[in-house]
Amino acid sequence: MNIELITVGKTNIRFIQEGIAEYTRRLSHYIPFSIITVPDLKNLSKLDKEQQKIAEGQKIISMIQPGDYVVLLDERGKQYSSVEFSSFIEKGMLAGRKKIIFVVGGPFGFSREMYERADSQLSLSKMTFNHEMVRLFFVEQIYRAMTILRGEQYHHE
Repeated sequence: MNIELITVGKTNIRFIQEGIAEYTRRLSHYIPFSIITVPDLKNLSKLDKEQQKIAEGQKIISMIQPGDYVVLLDERGKQYSSVEFSSFIEKGMLAGRKKIIFVVGGPFGFSREMYERADSQLSLSKMTFNHEMVRLFFVEQIYRAMTILRGEQYHHE
């Protein structure tokens, strides 16, 4: 199974870039993982919030194949403990899914079409984080899930 993270816009904060790179490197020992960046929209001042969400959603949907399992990282999504999240990943593997795509939307969230296409929604916390921090936290949680599934000592309970 492949895991992909689709994000809107580049990660600009250096320490976050370095953290993402570190956990991506670590993940390469466990599972194919990649991050796909949807470029920021041009002429944002001409678009209202809804138009921006629709335009971002269209770009994201164009990157998704019919058989892909899509999970939106959304504040209204289901919250998991790290162990529960590792079970979620394991169930995807056992179900024979070829690819799970997790999506971090733009600053205004997701379009209606994105919610309709999604198979699931996941919330990392009830707190709000900036989109760049979410990327780092999420990649670390994927790594943590892999170590839990392997019975390694990274995760302590």
